[in-house]
Amino acid sequence: MRKIKMSKILTRQVLAWPVLTSLALGSLTSLALAAPVYRHIDAQGNVVYSDEPQAGSRVDLAPITVVDPSAPHDADSVRSMTPAPSPEAAFEYARFAIASPGNEQTIPTGQAGNVQVKLSIEPALRRQDRVQLRVDGKVRQSPMHSSVFALSQLERGEHRLQAELVDGQGQTRLATPPVTIYVQRASVNLPRNPNNPNR
Repeated sequence: MRKIKMSKILTRQVLAWPVLTSLALGSLTSLALAAPVYRHIDAQGNVVYSDEPQAGSRVDLAPITVVDPSAPHDADSVRSMTPAPSPEAAFEYARFAIASPGNEQTIPTGQAGNVQVKLSIEPALRRQDRVQLRVDGKVRQSPMHSSVFALSQLERGEHRLQAELVDGQGQTRLATPPVTIYVQRASVNLPRNPNNPNR
């Protein structure tokens, strides 16, 4: 009689292990999915991922596939359960920043408010991606497949430059850290002004 009771207890313990293992895996999966991930650009133009919002945008991660190690499976079934990432989500730029002009740079009077803006993009800009340039929050250059832009006749004073990466679907994916410049322009009435044709 004692042997029968002991076998029942052992049987219950053996059956309880798979249930506890499944619950533990489920808890870990739910914790992983509950933690949000944010992407932002640091001051050097590098793409950084963290769990702190800061000034970044939230990244939606693909669901995690949990495979029961005790269940029989083959390689084909595991591959079929793993979702394939889309081409857009799989590609990331390591660097996206304005290389020139520098932040808080002064544009002298002799340039008459004309500024060439150069971007540092790594890896190179993909064929389907475009870049648009904003000056003081307004789009000054429409999306182009280029990393160099020419601004002309900027007004005297302080201006804020920022470039944005636009993908093939027209969605803005990245933005550079803003760059502030100071444009010097003398009055056209001054005789020594280089922009005065009648000097």
